[in-house]
Amino acid sequence: MRTGEGLVRIGLAGVGYWGPNLLRNFVQVRRCSVEAACDLRDDRLEYVRDHYPWVRTTKRIEDLLASPDLDAVVLATDPPTHHAFARAALGAGKHVLVEKPLAMRAEECRELIRLAAARRLVLMVGHTFEYNAAVGQVKRYLDEGLLGEVYYAYAQRLNLGLVRSNTDVVWSLAPHDLSILNYWFGVPPETVSARGLSFLQPEARIADVAYLLLSYPGGRFAHVHLSWLDPNKVRQMTVVGSKKMLVYDDVSASEKIRIYDKGVTRKNLSHLDGYDDFGKFQLIHRAGDLLIPKLEFEEPLKLECEDFVRCVKEGGTPRSDGRSGLRVVRVLEAASRSMADGGAPATIDWDPGDL
Repeated sequence: MRTGEGLVRIGLAGVGYWGPNLLRNFVQVRRCSVEAACDLRDDRLEYVRDHYPWVRTTKRIEDLLASPDLDAVVLATDPPTHHAFARAALGAGKHVLVEKPLAMRAEECRELIRLAAARRLVLMVGHTFEYNAAVGQVKRYLDEGLLGEVYYAYAQRLNLGLVRSNTDVVWSLAPHDLSILNYWFGVPPETVSARGLSFLQPEARIADVAYLLLSYPGGRFAHVHLSWLDPNKVRQMTVVGSKKMLVYDDVSASEKIRIYDKGVTRKNLSHLDGYDDFGKFQLIHRAGDLLIPKLEFEEPLKLECEDFVRCVKEGGTPRSDGRSGLRVVRVLEAASRSMADGGAPATIDWDPGDL
């Protein structure tokens, strides 16, 4: 338990799957104190009392919102509740960190962004991978041009479970990869084509396997494969460039990033045959070194929690702010439209205020 003046006093709503991780990290963060936790289940409240006896517990989120001693509320509840709970918390004058996705509709995200701005409150979404050291290092490599011109990227986020009944695999898993791709490329996609398959819950039409094809400005493409029904746990992203190729593997303990000095160069041979209007080309394969950079590990979730506390204390804007959440939700909405339309491309018309 941490006491003292000037601490950011936090209440946590939701101590189910992800909430305990948030609780553990906020307890470790300086300049904040976890004061209260809320959950509907007695066993989860008992967990809090056993591990953090100073944290008061309740089954009513209204108790958190009405508490004058709380500065901020952290929401780790079911995604369909995010908008209503975040709106109520902002309305009660609390800073808000909400787990992904920020909301289930883009207009709901915009409402939260407007409300937070009007009340000068921090609104942050839990895009934890934006605080991952390996993801940040890849971002620096791309900005420096290490890979050359980026041709395409693809992501795989696969496992056997965790199967959800209140949302599909796209809304559950894709926010991770979409937030990473938006962060790496610096712009969101312009169109999305998506196909979803429902094997485990066909009556509810909840997709447990999905494939997304994203097109970005400048002709860049990315493919995302998502599954709750796979024999292997895979969290891997590959970026192919004109100079080098890179693999980010979040599951690997020691080789989070592998950089391959591989590629294919197209050499014009027309001048050898005297032709000016017809190109003959030779494809030259290049296979060079494999580089595995050393990374200093810090738990991404702790860095996310520290960023939230810093912004509340100092008035800054978090890396994964409300607009970051809005951009991801707009892509998720487009993916849902495409799946409902048999995989037809769904265009995203970006408003300047969304970017």
